[in-house]
Amino acid sequence: MPELAALELVDAVARTGSMSAAARELRVTQQAVSTRVRAVEQRMGVELFVRSPQGARLTSDGESVVAWTRDVLAAAEKLGAALDLLHASPERTLTVGGSQTIAAWLLPRWMLQLRERQLAAGKDATAVRLRSGNSVEIARLLRDGMLDLGFIESPLVPSDLGSTTVAVDRLVVVVPPGHAWTGAIDLPTLARMPLVARERGSGTRTGYELAVRERMGAEPADPALELATTVAVLSAVAAGVAPAVLSELAVADEVALGRVRRVEIAGDPVTRPLTALWRGAAVRGASRMLVEIAAAPPAPPSGP
Repeated sequence: MPELAALELVDAVARTGSMSAAARELRVTQQAVSTRVRAVEQRMGVELFVRSPQGARLTSDGESVVAWTRDVLAAAEKLGAALDLLHASPERTLTVGGSQTIAAWLLPRWMLQLRERQLAAGKDATAVRLRSGNSVEIARLLRDGMLDLGFIESPLVPSDLGSTTVAVDRLVVVVPPGHAWTGAIDLPTLARMPLVARERGSGTRTGYELAVRERMGAEPADPALELATTVAVLSAVAAGVAPAVLSELAVADEVALGRVRRVEIAGDPVTRPLTALWRGAAVRGASRMLVEIAAAPPAPPSGP
């Protein structure tokens, strides 16, 4: 029996008529959808779809399997709604973990939106307890049952946890105000420079190092200094220790104050996914609502 997440994916392909459309709906890559569908077919021993340049058409066996799949998904949704009612109480506390950029610059806003949405629906607001750490620590706390939900910045997403990408973050270079670099710096030059870096396990550091390996086939230079927080990294950059690669979210305030200067990475942007993690096959209740808020496009700025 495939997991519920795999059944949801099969249903999405059947509804949309193609792997690419299902990938857009589920916010994953087309390759991930295709690979997962083939794994489901192998596990069931049934060919579900006929692939062609025009899309994915259900086989006769696939039509039967999808009909049964939808019965299973409907039953799972009913069970999830019942569990939500079981746990719906004012005393219910949601413990959420976020890696540092998300915890500092995104989760407070998401938590406020969760409260506003619940109150607008006439429900008691869920008390949310926030913990921060690097991406590896957040995954570990979630596995250990210390968190109900986690958000990480690392492109290395744990395969043993439920997950969905909620946004994409861009990495930029920051230098002291008087630094010689201006405009944009190419990745080979940057990779040869010892930087001020976060500790291993940080999503920021992992995202940058993976980009260097994938695009250059080489290892970046060893850090000039390793620090445990983004604030400490920015302070070291401002003091002239060395440049750093950080999230554009994390550097915006310091750039606006003139304490550091932002330099773009030339060529294709260096990005990393922001990912929600949970235990089990599905995320429910206030956790699900918080994930939906995190994945929603940011509201456009209000006019004057």
